[in-house]
Amino acid sequence: MLLLATTFNAYNYPMSKICIVPYVEGFSGGASFRLKFEDGLRARGIDVTRDPDQPSDAILVLAGTRNLLPLWRARSRGQRIVQRLDGINWVHKKRNTGLKHYLRAEYGNFNLSLIRSRIATNIIYQSEFSRTWWEDWYGKTRVPYEVVHNGVDLNVYSVGRDAILPCDRYKLLIVEGSLGGGYDMGLDNAIRLAEILQDKHKLPMELMVVGKITDDIRKRIQAKTHISINWMGAVPRERIPEIDRSAHLLFSADLNAACPNSVIEALACGLPVAAFDTGALNELVIGDAGRVVPYGSDPWQIEPPKVEPLADAAVEILQDQPRFRKAARDHAEKALGLDKMVDGYLKVLL
Repeated sequence: MLLLATTFNAYNYPMSKICIVPYVEGFSGGASFRLKFEDGLRARGIDVTRDPDQPSDAILVLAGTRNLLPLWRARSRGQRIVQRLDGINWVHKKRNTGLKHYLRAEYGNFNLSLIRSRIATNIIYQSEFSRTWWEDWYGKTRVPYEVVHNGVDLNVYSVGRDAILPCDRYKLLIVEGSLGGGYDMGLDNAIRLAEILQDKHKLPMELMVVGKITDDIRKRIQAKTHISINWMGAVPRERIPEIDRSAHLLFSADLNAACPNSVIEALACGLPVAAFDTGALNELVIGDAGRVVPYGSDPWQIEPPKVEPLADAAVEILQDQPRFRKAARDHAEKALGLDKMVDGYLKVLL
C-alpha cells in the first residue's frame, strides 16, 4: 500500500495556500487585519494568494467584494469560502450622511448579506455582538460559524520601557480611521468627557485625536471647547504603538463597534480603555483593563449618552494608572494576541 506523506511546518499546519480577497489597503480595520493576518500566515509557512481562480486550500473574504464571479466559480468547484464579518452599515439610516454615502452603505450591506447567504461555506464573526447583530437583522445562516476576536502582535504593540507620560496633564486619546460621515458624534462625546474631567474633577486634560477629519468638523469642534486638542490626523500604522504608550487613557468613540482594533492595540500597549457599553466593548475590556459603563440612552437612535458616569470611571483609571495599565497588558497577553487570532482563523480555513 502506498502512503502519501503530508509536509507540515513548525506550527504543525500542513503546507498550504490561502487566498485573501479583496486586496484592502489604507488605514481601515480591514487593511490592518490583512497585513497582520498575512504576517501570521507566512510565519507558519503558509502561502498567500489574491487570485481566487488559482488553486488554494481556502478563500478568505474580508467582509465583501464587488468581484463576485470568481467566488461563484470557486463555490461551484467545491472550494471552502470563509467570510469574515464585521458589523452592518447603519448610521446612514439615522443621520443625513449624504446620498452618495447612503447608496454606498446600502450596497455594502446587500453585498455582504449576499455573500453570507449564498456563497460562503463558513462564517467568522469578529465578536459575539457581531454574530447576534447579523442574525437579528438578516437571520441565521445554514453554514457553520465561529467567533474569533481580532488580535495584535504583542511584540510590536507592547508596553515599552521608553514610554514617558506627562506629569502636568492627562492625555485622553481617541483613534478612529475616519471621524466624518456621521461618525463625528464620537468626537463630540470625547470633548464632553474631557470637559467634565477638567472642569468638574479638576484634572488638566489634553485630547489627542488620531484619524481622518475634515477642516469643517475640526473647526466646529475647536470653536466650542476650551479643551486643548492635539489634532494628529491620519498617522502611519507604525506610529500607533508609540502614540498609545504616550497617553493615559483611550476613549473608544465608535458606537456599536463590532471589534475595534484601536481598543485591542491600546490594551496591548498597556493603555486602559474607557467606553460606553455598546457593541463588543464588554467582550474586550475585561476586569481592570478599563471600564465599560452604560450608555444611558438608546445608542441605536444616536441619542446623547450620559457622560458623567463615564467620567467617574475615567477618574478611577487616571488616579490608579499602575493597576489599570498592568491589567490592560495582562488581558491582551491572555486573550488578544496575534497567534491566538491566526490559529482561530486557521481552524476554520484548514
